[in-house]
Amino acid sequence: MFTIVIERKAEEFLKKLPQKTRRIAVEKILELQEDPFPGGNKEKLECPHPPAVYRLHISRSFTVFYLIENDEQVVKIEKIMTIERAHKEYSRT
Repeated sequence: MFTIVIERKAEEFLKKLPQKTRRIAVEKILELQEDPFPGGNKEKLECPHPPAVYRLHISRSFTVFYLIENDEQVVKIEKIMTIERAHKEYSRT
């Protein structure tokens, strides 16, 4: 089982969400404890340099960007943002 570590900005984003939305997002993030690897609504992004970055879609509303530190069994949540912002920031239409 992996340990989840959430960066401060990602945690602040979660805290600003309405209670029901936050509950759903936290449930999906906690599922990464069992299996953080690609499949279903998770995918590995193409990055030219390590570490590999992974993306988790939550409903059709949010995207979570995270790293997997396999040796330490840690999933590090780097960013959480709306899907619209993620597409703008990562130049996807």
